[in-house]
Amino acid sequence: MPAPKAVPAPARRRQRDATQTRNEILDVATKEFADRGYSGARVDQIAAHTHTTKRMIYYYFGSKEQLYIAVLKQAYGAIRAAEQQIEVEHLDPVDAIRRLAELTFDHHESHPHFIRLVSIENIHHAEHLRRSPGLTTLNMPAIELIAKILERGRSSGAFTRSVDAVDLHMMISAYCVFRVANRHTFGAIFNRDLTSPALRDHYRNILAEMIVAYLTASSKQTSTAA
Repeated sequence: MPAPKAVPAPARRRQRDATQTRNEILDVATKEFADRGYSGARVDQIAAHTHTTKRMIYYYFGSKEQLYIAVLKQAYGAIRAAEQQIEVEHLDPVDAIRRLAELTFDHHESHPHFIRLVSIENIHHAEHLRRSPGLTTLNMPAIELIAKILERGRSSGAFTRSVDAVDLHMMISAYCVFRVANRHTFGAIFNRDLTSPALRDHYRNILAEMIVAYLTASSKQTSTAA
């Protein structure tokens, strides 16, 4: 079998440059959409802040909507990729769910643009997300990961509460999103900065303890709550 032909250096360079340009456009577009929303974002502004042109942006992405969808895919893909780094099989179920909650907390805190993009897409009733089947399926591994942890926890007896993986995902996400998305209104009303470095470990621990306590509640507590 003949050896595959080597790709000429100029072709490799063009491919590398194209990838770099595309990534640069996505990074700038993420900030533009997060700051101005889908309707307010301008492709001209994105082009002005990248080493490219509006015409080149359309060449790579086709349209403003497709660029926005690509930004959403990258944003969701980042948190999903981080979740898959958790080696569930090598962790006790309680430690695994705690680690997942802490990872979600850390990621949402360090990616405020992701929170704003999700809020913007909700304003649009998820119309762009619904038009992209790849975006909805992109989030399934997160549910599968939680389901796997829950199954192991119930089998071992560590988790006493029967809970749906999607519901638990909502609980973790709700806490993490609220802390970042509502920091300004919450701070104005209660004079407390939810993202203050001094309170970070406190809130991170509350999330982990809340999730673990919910899953490991005694049968008596579970029956009373029901």
